[in-house]
Amino acid sequence: MLNSEFIHPKFIPTWILILLMRIGVFIPFSAQVIIGKAIGRLMHPFMHKLKSTAYSNISHCYPDKKQNQVNLLVKRHFEAIGVSFFETANAYYGSDNKIRRLLTVHNEKFLNDAMKDEGGIILLCSHFMPLMLGSRALLLKHTIANIYRPQNNKLFDQVMVKGYKKNGAVMIKSTDTRSIIKAINNSLPIWYAPDQDLGESNSVFAPLFGIQTATASATARLAKNNNTRVIPYSFIRTRNGYSMSFDKPIANYPSEDAIKDATITNQILEKQISKTPEQYLWIHRRFKTRPNDEKNFYKYN
Repeated sequence: MLNSEFIHPKFIPTWILILLMRIGVFIPFSAQVIIGKAIGRLMHPFMHKLKSTAYSNISHCYPDKKQNQVNLLVKRHFEAIGVSFFETANAYYGSDNKIRRLLTVHNEKFLNDAMKDEGGIILLCSHFMPLMLGSRALLLKHTIANIYRPQNNKLFDQVMVKGYKKNGAVMIKSTDTRSIIKAINNSLPIWYAPDQDLGESNSVFAPLFGIQTATASATARLAKNNNTRVIPYSFIRTRNGYSMSFDKPIANYPSEDAIKDATITNQILEKQISKTPEQYLWIHRRFKTRPNDEKNFYKYN
């Protein structure tokens, strides 16, 4: 039932966006990419704060890149942001058949084999632009618990949750630790993307691209429950669709060393980013929390 709160005029832009998303799912993939990239190129000149953040992140992570190379990667990143509009639409409203036709799946045996045995499973993923679609694609064959952060826009948050639930997902807020542990103890695989700056109190510092980075320590803590296997999972856009990839469960994880575990997590992330760096979420201030009062990386606070 429609919440009367969402009839308020402030939600008109969101309703328009939802309408465009519902229409957008009927556009063929190749056209979605062309239109999405065009949207990203139109956005690029006007998004000064986000552009500055992306430039700072990329230039620090790739210090050998020249200024024009960094600028080019930032532009390609904004193209990926434009395409992500359609990818999110497909995640919420696309048919199973459409999504299935676009998928190339690699090493799903690692997930299938893990699911044959009792114990928890964490699908460790990263914030790439097709992230939402990557979560939906898992639901084609598996029941998954999505660990998510509620959207600031309440209407869009409701659309997201409803879109996943109708396709079989179990939705758990990232702050609901009890429900996350319950899912792990019930051997329900959880989809988990911890590569965000959560502040010093929720993190340990570990290297990412050689930079001491506030890295969520919750991944290793969760993995200590119910013989949990942590399987790296990536989902990226290719020329003809999307590549869904699983890696072997991380060996000897977790350990008793939180920094060692966080370093392993970041090494996996680096490997994933290197495949398609333009599709990673560079507009997030990943390095905002600095150790030992180091200078902030970013022009805009």
